Amino acid sequence: MILHLIRHPKPVVESGICYGRLDLEAENAAAVAQLLRADLPPDLPVWSSPLRRCRTLAEHLHPAPLIDERLVEMDFGRWEGMRWDAVPRAELDAWAADVAGYAPPGGESPLMLQRRALDFVAGLTVPEAVVVTHAGVIRTLLAHWQGLPPAAWPQLVFAYGSRTTVEVPR
Repeated sequence: MILHLIRHPKPVVESGICYGRLDLEAENAAAVAQLLRADLPPDLPVWSSPLRRCRTLAEHLHPAPLIDERLVEMDFGRWEGMRWDAVPRAELDAWAADVAGYAPPGGESPLMLQRRALDFVAGLTVPEAVVVTHAGVIRTLLAHWQGLPPAAWPQLVFAYGSRTTVEVPR
């Protein structure tokens, strides 16, 4: 199966804010969609995170994208909407010490995110699809498929509006 994993366009949010599950608008979704359409095979099904920054782009790519909650970004719990420099240092240190397993207070860990994202992919029955989602979802999926250790996960970086195409073994 071929998946075109697309990170949403840049969200409308002040720099330095933690925004996993915050439902933010995206900048220039129509323009990003136009660029992506030029490179994507036509008539593919499109799945999307329910968050506006993904959903808006997906709606520009397909007249009826399928929305799936499992594609939403990591839940940062109490950190949502906080400035990163206001997150308690001890909590950031705990996350750095356990990149995959640490869950921010009231949130979820990257491993939890990875499990739900893999569950989504396992349920796909199409040979090729477009998935509009978030950097965390893309990162944890690629880390799994590439067999990367958690310490290497933060090195997987995706630009806003970028497409990563992968062939997923069945």
